[in-house]
Amino acid sequence: MPALTYDQLRMLNSYSIYTDNPDKPLFTLENLHKDFYLTDFRNLMMGITNAGTEAAAISHFGRRYGMFIATQFYMLAAYDMIWDGKRVDVRFSLVHEYGINTLGTFITATDFRYVEDNERERVISKLLFQVHEMIIQLRKSTTISPLTLWENIFGYMLWNNYELLENPSLADRAFEDLEILEDKKVWELFSNKSWFYQYTGGKSPVDLIGKPVRKSCCFSKDVPGLQHCEFCPMK
Repeated sequence: MPALTYDQLRMLNSYSIYTDNPDKPLFTLENLHKDFYLTDFRNLMMGITNAGTEAAAISHFGRRYGMFIATQFYMLAAYDMIWDGKRVDVRFSLVHEYGINTLGTFITATDFRYVEDNERERVISKLLFQVHEMIIQLRKSTTISPLTLWENIFGYMLWNNYELLENPSLADRAFEDLEILEDKKVWELFSNKSWFYQYTGGKSPVDLIGKPVRKSCCFSKDVPGLQHCEFCPMK
């Protein structure tokens, strides 16, 4: 278990991911895989966000979860590391950011591990399947498109990969991971297509930053204190 560096911790913190213990954890990732908890979860998210619709509240959580997943892919590309802990060790707690209430993600620092080259595709496939399972659970709590939830994650991944590709020392590895993500092989456990390729159209993040990419609305416009995304397809 590698010790996290200052730069790695700063990266995690910039996405509201922390390695200390939350004062008052509200729920864990494991809770969300229990169907009986989903009604309480939906009501909790409605209360935290004051969202105008259930879909907006659940999508807001999807964006916070997306930050955690996108950071996983960043750590993999930049440091050949992945967080490999248990769902019960992913805890969510109330935080106040930019004038609104939202969720911070708290994980165990000791559960990061290095990824060998010969397991890279398998690790990515496993991570994508975990997202798929989470999306199934979130869609049980309200009516929301899986495309919305995938694109909530991809938006962060797009920006992270743009930054990685701009770094000469990290660009090659980032490009390799992008090729893996755009190949159907790592999606085969649950899909006959690459959802990421569908999102990017095979274009480089460098060519997509600052342009409309989403095909679905994330509903941030329906959360008080937030507004339309710059390239919202629903404008």
